[in-house]
Amino acid sequence: MTRALVIGGGPAGLMAAQVMADAGLSVTVAEKMPSIGRKFLMAGKSGLNLTKADPLDAFTQAITMPRHVKRAVADFGPDAVQDFAIGLGQAVFTGTTGRVFPKAMKASPLLRAWLARLDGLGVVFKPRHTWRPTLGVPAVFDTPQGTVQLDADVTVLALGGASWARLGSDGAWVDAMAGHVVPFRPSNCGFHVTWSSHMDRFFGAPLKACALSAGDHTSRGEVILTKRGIEGGGIYTLAGPLQDGAPFRIDLMPDQSLGHIKRRLSKPRGKASLSNHLRKALGLPPVKAALLREVGPLPQDPTSLAKRIKALPLGLNGPFPMDQAISTAGGVAATALTDDLMLKHAPGIFCAGEMIDWDAPTGGYLLTTCFATGRAAGLGAVAYAGGSAGGNALS
Repeated sequence: MTRALVIGGGPAGLMAAQVMADAGLSVTVAEKMPSIGRKFLMAGKSGLNLTKADPLDAFTQAITMPRHVKRAVADFGPDAVQDFAIGLGQAVFTGTTGRVFPKAMKASPLLRAWLARLDGLGVVFKPRHTWRPTLGVPAVFDTPQGTVQLDADVTVLALGGASWARLGSDGAWVDAMAGHVVPFRPSNCGFHVTWSSHMDRFFGAPLKACALSAGDHTSRGEVILTKRGIEGGGIYTLAGPLQDGAPFRIDLMPDQSLGHIKRRLSKPRGKASLSNHLRKALGLPPVKAALLREVGPLPQDPTSLAKRIKALPLGLNGPFPMDQAISTAGGVAATALTDDLMLKHAPGIFCAGEMIDWDAPTGGYLLTTCFATGRAAGLGAVAYAGGSAGGNALS
């Protein structure tokens, strides 16, 4: 029986394990943490957003990825992810924004069902196995019992990116792939802002009904103002262009034109203060009024004030540390991989999940791409081993 080794017990690694076990390979999953799927469980704390119910073209356009990964997502996209969850006994529903969640709204029931299925297929799990980053065979691990070697005919690496080291993804594996890795950088992350003291009372407040922009890129997601800066889905999707130097702007009234705002501000205000005038003329909530003042004294003329409302230039002082990011961009370069995600310089060794150089926003895109690349790497390993995935490979 062909021996398959998966290093990394996250969603990509588990998907690769299932594909290979379904095809009749003898599969072992080695995981450095004491239990399987810790980052997966963490994702489930906010409801486990499995995927986004978008047409495939729209879905793939939201992800920055090489053709290898795009093909994997095309083969196992949003519909397939939903079918996969339902096949594990986990009913799903689609929210008003198109995001798809398990009805249980958490990861643990799905993970338990998945691990039970893998156990039924004979998959062996070896927790507390920390891989020594070398591409030799057999693979060498440090364990509480000492050094362990695991031999395999095919291997899938699903070691994650470089965020959330406490959950297992620390990026240490790059030492085994010098010259074949695009440097990591934080993605889906918040950004530092040096606030003045008058913003203190707004920490923790959501900033709603705004449009954020980084150069030509825009986002309508909600953000939160915190003591260290600004975070939330609205800015996460702009992390790439912001780190590339694109200017950051906030449109505080995206559904109103500049001309409309200017006309409202031009009405006589009598003895009312400018702050009260903003509130009465525009209905501007206190947090938005505070942001207007944060970037300098309020302009007195309606045209300049309207322009600031439509394009507030908030200064950012760089992203939060990479280990605090939801995900990372960078990883194994596309040029280092074959079409089926095998390392060109290490035949028989495949890569999956966040360790490949692709970047996706939150909202179901991350998990779907991890599932899809895990499946693609598993299928590649089956083909390399000379087997057939048959009809059970989550087609």
